[in-house]
Amino acid sequence: MQIKSAEFVISSPDVSGCPPPDRPEYAFIGRSNVGKSSLINHMTNRKKLAKTSSTPGKTQLINHFLINESWYLVDLPGYGWAQTSKTNKAAWKKMIHSYLEQRQSLACVFVLVDSRHEPQKIDLEFMEWLGTEAIPFSIVFTKADKLGKTQIQSNVALYKKIMKKTWEELPPTFITSSADRVGGEEILEFIERINAEIVG
Repeated sequence: MQIKSAEFVISSPDVSGCPPPDRPEYAFIGRSNVGKSSLINHMTNRKKLAKTSSTPGKTQLINHFLINESWYLVDLPGYGWAQTSKTNKAAWKKMIHSYLEQRQSLACVFVLVDSRHEPQKIDLEFMEWLGTEAIPFSIVFTKADKLGKTQIQSNVALYKKIMKKTWEELPPTFITSSADRVGGEEILEFIERINAEIVG
């Protein structure tokens, strides 16, 4: 898929403020500082479409970007270690869950996990919740440039081994590196196939 246009549409404090659900949309979410904004900028070939920050928890709203005037890329707040109050974290969680549960045009959630680390409880629990709610998702392993290929494959295999204990079927997985510009095209091709199925 070639990205011909990518424009910011709106930041919403809750699902009721999102654009009309008249196009397929794909949400990106992960623990704070997982490299979400960098991946979005890499995929869309825009340096500053999503705001990157060295401070975790920069994204605090539901951010819609219109891609090729045909589908929405949605940048969701990170979960986990953002340095903020418990009240804010609870509010973010409620906002994220409401969006994921209620958004009719949501086609897939891309859950970003840091490829350098072994499976984290918070990531596994979030994916379990998505499965319980029957929300389709894929796993995106980020920062692959920080590891050797063997180590990445080992970490991905460990994720799959753990998930197979409770999952009958595993979600699609992608390995990405924004620094090396790897993996973004595969995600876009995946999105293009889903869009074709929806329209078709």
